[in-house]
Amino acid sequence: MTVILVRHGRSTANTSGVLAGRSPGVSLDDKGRDQAAQLVDRLGGCLEEISVVARSPLDRCAETVAPLLRALRADREVDELVVDDLAEVDYGTWTNRAIRDLLSEPLWKTVQQHPSAAVFPEGEGLAAVQARAVAAIRRLDRIHGGEDGSGVWVACSHGDVIKAVLADAMGTHLDQFQRIVVEPASISIIRYGSTRPYVHTVNNTAVLSVPLPPRDKATSETETSETEQSAGDDAVVGGATGVDGHDRGVRAAAAPLARG
Repeated sequence: MTVILVRHGRSTANTSGVLAGRSPGVSLDDKGRDQAAQLVDRLGGCLEEISVVARSPLDRCAETVAPLLRALRADREVDELVVDDLAEVDYGTWTNRAIRDLLSEPLWKTVQQHPSAAVFPEGEGLAAVQARAVAAIRRLDRIHGGEDGSGVWVACSHGDVIKAVLADAMGTHLDQFQRIVVEPASISIIRYGSTRPYVHTVNNTAVLSVPLPPRDKATSETETSETEQSAGDDAVVGGATGVDGHDRGVRAAAAPLARG
């Protein structure tokens, strides 16, 4: 039973420096729409095997899977499941606040260093997010994995949600999940075996994303965004933004989709 975890394509919120969370009306930007269209080719080798597409109820996930569903439905019926438990983190009163303003909040350090204890004011705790997302993925996998357990299905969700699911599959404590990078439009693959999960692919973007080393102070002050200067080496709350790769840029090289 194999689930292909897809993070939604780059959205207007990813480039705004604001933590959009569950705010309505957040759509893909031009690059995100291109990424959604490219998803069909990236999954071309297994399109015939995909039995169902599950997604978060938010618009940016619906827009990401729309081209894929059109391709899948060209010659057969494929269900689209809207799953509340795959929704973005409820960031509570942090929602729609600028990231640069959140850096000074005491909770920011907890999110970075001890996320299992982080509970967003008037929102969710990250431990609760992991519990509901992992339960949903495992439940859907049991249902849609096929009678012989060879089924393949897609789940489209959000950065921190997918990171939490991957941490569980890796047997890694949630306090380590900030070490996992899940970029917009990335593909991660988990096969749930009878005794344990097997993680086949993490953060595949069809090109190899290699973080560049930090630039010197003089360069960073003139070329690095205010958010990057303030956040330093912190993980991005909500997941990588898709702007210039992961935090400081990427070197691109061909990397085919890994399948296991």
